[in-house]
Amino acid sequence: MMAHPTDALIGLVTPFLDLVAAPFTLPRSRILVLAHREGGPGVAEPVTAVRVALAEYERPLDECVVFERLAVVGTDGAPLPVTRVLPHRIEFGATGTGGLVTLTFAGPHALSVGAHGDVTAELRLTAADGGQQTIGLGPGHAASVQLRIDAARVVGVARSGAHSDHEYDTAIVWTQWFDRCPRVRDDLQAMTAFCWWVLGANIVELPGQGSARAVVPSKIGYVGLWQWDAYFIAVGLRHGDPELAREQLDLALRYPTADGQLPDVVHDEGVLASSEDLPPHDRETLRRHGSSVADPNVPVPLTKPPLAAWALRRVLESSGPCRTAHPGDPVDRAGSGDRVDPEWVDRAWTTIARSQDWWFAHSDADGDGMPEYGHPYSSGLDDSPIFDGPLPLASPDLGAYLVLQDRELERHFAERGDATEAKRHADRAAATLAGLLEMWDATAGHFVAHAGAERIRSYAAVSLLPLLTGDLPAGIASTLVAALGDPQQFGTTWTVPTVATSDPDFSAERMWRGPVWVNINALLVDGLRRSGYPGEAVELAERTALLVIHGGGPHEYFNPQTGQKAQTATTSFGWSAALFIDLAAQLSA
Repeated sequence: MMAHPTDALIGLVTPFLDLVAAPFTLPRSRILVLAHREGGPGVAEPVTAVRVALAEYERPLDECVVFERLAVVGTDGAPLPVTRVLPHRIEFGATGTGGLVTLTFAGPHALSVGAHGDVTAELRLTAADGGQQTIGLGPGHAASVQLRIDAARVVGVARSGAHSDHEYDTAIVWTQWFDRCPRVRDDLQAMTAFCWWVLGANIVELPGQGSARAVVPSKIGYVGLWQWDAYFIAVGLRHGDPELAREQLDLALRYPTADGQLPDVVHDEGVLASSEDLPPHDRETLRRHGSSVADPNVPVPLTKPPLAAWALRRVLESSGPCRTAHPGDPVDRAGSGDRVDPEWVDRAWTTIARSQDWWFAHSDADGDGMPEYGHPYSSGLDDSPIFDGPLPLASPDLGAYLVLQDRELERHFAERGDATEAKRHADRAAATLAGLLEMWDATAGHFVAHAGAERIRSYAAVSLLPLLTGDLPAGIASTLVAALGDPQQFGTTWTVPTVATSDPDFSAERMWRGPVWVNINALLVDGLRRSGYPGEAVELAERTALLVIHGGGPHEYFNPQTGQKAQTATTSFGWSAALFIDLAAQLSA
């Protein structure tokens, strides 16, 4: 394994920065710069203009455009093509063809465009409303122009001579970020570096959260801190920036309800913890489908699966020993650098324990001891065919998560010397495991979800996740492992599909109804290891890493037959990037 210096890592990332799958952006900034293609998607290079937009919570990018077109035009009246994209600047034209104009950031809220040397050019701006503006650059004009963009997408234009300083400052931001990039096996290093860039690119500040940094799933479409995403993202961040990893958990655990439920999302405007908190377009969609969760008189709690303890344990194991901060130390709520505030750790475990109790006290409608999903959103698997039937739904994945979390809580309280609480969580884990085993259908050969007495026929990857308990009877575990390699079940070319190929609901492209998701694969890698199948765990980790490399990046989800990005999947996706890094680190150990 070669130790790549920071400059070499940045060089490995540059080929991925295409302004399509990877927008030009800056950690903490909401500004996105993407390719503007005159003929629309699929038109070949060169890119001769860019589009500028803001990343906003629950608003599609097309509604957040600042400049529909930003072009740099030479003295001959022809647009200068984009010739190179680096983490810190976009280059238009080239020194060998008469000049170079570059675009960079002037802090998180502004762009700077400047001409180098004796280049003369024009900056032509077309606003979202069609208004146009032309600004001269170079000798006889401004050396550079700053475009300051506020949260309302109002632009302030100012001439400036500080373009080279802005380029330098932006380069420093990225250099410092890449200084932390994990060093892994040579064949995994380029994608690891790109995934590390994705995590840095997806950092935003959330209003009302002080200086806390949220690593969002994607600045294209997912601008908020989703609870489940935060757990997976923290697990990847821990390999290079444990402090930032803890910040994700701190934000996810910061706003429990009075009865202990953790919210689904922490976002710009507050939290999303109930169907009453859904954005208007989501509520309208539910009304069109005749869903009772759109009825304000029937609010449904919205959360995410209980994996907080799983994530916290892994992050703390990477953060070094906990020790009390001294007065005056620059420590945030979760701790700073290698210093982890033990009081924060205790609060985190207490919050998780209350959340775990919430599942059993408030999400077990039939009182059988097996909590249920009250809404598909709370599962993280929104469009899975297991939710085509009635709700609430008891699902084998939820049972497995609850067993895993109670065992982590048992371990925590035992370490604290609280034998009573440790036993309570151990006893509940045992009871939940017994209930989970009752969901095994020997005839079907897999675990089956149920809504009350109605058994759900869909055969989805949730049926494999009880491997996470590490405590299944040997015959059941071996049957699940065999299913992973069976072409009629989950043995696709690029595995693991989220629905078995033999299931009538299988679709290679539809979200959660067949495509491969890196988080499910990563959980199955952990489950195989816990269940005594270390060789199979390594094989799945290798195949998952190869999938991301083959597919060209950490997309939201992948077609299991081609290994490419599914058509409707988001690119530069946070948890795919984070979990690739985690798998790469494991494979390189």
